[in-house]
Amino acid sequence: MRIGIINDQLIAVEAIKRVLSKMIEWDIAWVAEDGAQGVKQCARDKPDLILMDLLMPVMDGVEATRRIMKETPCSILLVTSSVDVNFSLVFAAMGHGALDAVNTPAPGKDGELLQKIATIAQRIKASEALSGSRWSALSGTKFPAAGAPAAKASAAPLLAIGASTGGPQAVAAVLKQIPKDLAEPMVVIQHLGSEFTAGLAEWLAEQTGHKTVLVKDGMRPLPATVYLAATDDHLALQADGSFQYTAEPRMYPYRPSVDVFFRSARKFCQNPGVAILLTGMGRDGAAGLLELRQAGWHTIAQDRASSVVYGMPKAAAELNAACEVLPIGEIGKAAARKLR
Repeated sequence: MRIGIINDQLIAVEAIKRVLSKMIEWDIAWVAEDGAQGVKQCARDKPDLILMDLLMPVMDGVEATRRIMKETPCSILLVTSSVDVNFSLVFAAMGHGALDAVNTPAPGKDGELLQKIATIAQRIKASEALSGSRWSALSGTKFPAAGAPAAKASAAPLLAIGASTGGPQAVAAVLKQIPKDLAEPMVVIQHLGSEFTAGLAEWLAEQTGHKTVLVKDGMRPLPATVYLAATDDHLALQADGSFQYTAEPRMYPYRPSVDVFFRSARKFCQNPGVAILLTGMGRDGAAGLLELRQAGWHTIAQDRASSVVYGMPKAAAELNAACEVLPIGEIGKAAARKLR
């Protein structure tokens, strides 16, 4: 895998190089000293992955991410010393297409960056190699079988939202259009490392005005509340209507999985609700969205033009899993109309 580095701090660049040197299959394609240089370098020589700083002169990492994803789409991992104190910038960059974020590695603490890169490499490989019905078989993923409809425990219809690359801003755009007096619970499954979910919950509450909470095992969905999947395990509804995390399927590269939650909602929700699949790499959520449509849910996929990465919603459209394919500016209003 060829990797580009965009960072103005020589010490940070050397630390990143030290980590990358441990993996013989990872090569450094080039190094750029600011976002503007990085945009030009990527246009000349697109790598498989870019390690992007956030705070840089000339052009910061947020704008550089936006430009690269618009002009030369490429996988981007934010690597910066300021993750903990700049959640708003992290989520802004993720809204433009950055996949994840990690602190600049300190001496003796290389594991987190290595793991993040390895996970992204797995996602890239899966997205390039797998398509259609071959997805589960070739990836080695074994999803729990949906089985026959179970005794339904959750009486209230849900608004279920799945998102990945570019998701934070897309989710916020949808929730902003949902009236505050809407009675139904709302559940968000966003591919995101667990270290960022608390920040995302706070950010979504600020952006949308909706009460937003991190899901804990055993919680039950309550009205007018946004529930955010909060761990690296998958979130699912149970037969008694409560939430529970599960590690299975363990080898699935997209965590938490949208498909796992959608399939559990199909099995245990008494009344069909609304399910939405937003921008993202890969196919996660498409098969689950189809099962929900077949079970009577109203299903919506984001359109190509407004998606940062037209992967997951494209897969849903190809399966005819979406009752509607809409631009991001219309999805929340359409969902609210159906729930009312």
